[in-house]
Amino acid sequence: MADTVLVIEDESDVVDLLRYNLNKAGFSVLIAYDGLAGLEMARRSRPEIVVLDLMLPKMDGYSVCKALKRDADTELLPIVMLTARGEMSERVRGLEIGADDYVTKPFSPRELVLRIQSVLRRSRSKVPGEVIGVGDFHLDKNKFDVRLEGRRLDLTTTEFKLLTVLIERRGRTQSRETLLYDVWGYQNPIDTRTVDTHIRRLREKLGRHSARLETVRGEGYRFNPVMDP
Repeated sequence: MADTVLVIEDESDVVDLLRYNLNKAGFSVLIAYDGLAGLEMARRSRPEIVVLDLMLPKMDGYSVCKALKRDADTELLPIVMLTARGEMSERVRGLEIGADDYVTKPFSPRELVLRIQSVLRRSRSKVPGEVIGVGDFHLDKNKFDVRLEGRRLDLTTTEFKLLTVLIERRGRTQSRETLLYDVWGYQNPIDTRTVDTHIRRLREKLGRHSARLETVRGEGYRFNPVMDP
């Protein structure tokens, strides 16, 4: 059965271009022309992935993304943002609220299809039921659930992936470029400040354990499995 892509986009020419190229790549395509309709369709139809414009009538793309990530039924739904807003601050904002990738207009249909396929592969690469326990940290990779001292942390999908990679490679320094490739799937890394922003947000959520995420000056980051007294 073909994977279903929900396209939430209000420009008819872009919709036609996406529908043609996604159908050609073997996807089934659903279309919503405003944010509210897209949110309802995502909840009702359960597509495999969403391509989401930001400047939408009735409900903007950021609000749609936040609503999907707050809902337990759709929080793991992969989202690729597609927008004319190419500023780095907009990219970072989109990734911070849980988007899996960010593509700017004008775009290459072929590249977008490849990015969608890449996001789907990453979302399916979880090992069922795999649980990692390191000290007070317990991660369930299948459920995207992380507990710290028994308390569930409220992490975005990207934050969870970032923390998982660092914990799995604990004690080893990971460069920003490596993290951009392994967490975000970027072949050609964009501004590495994206990683710094997510590390800062993770530290805020880890509270007294924030020092576990160590900065290695000039190199990158590493997870320290032993918290200093």
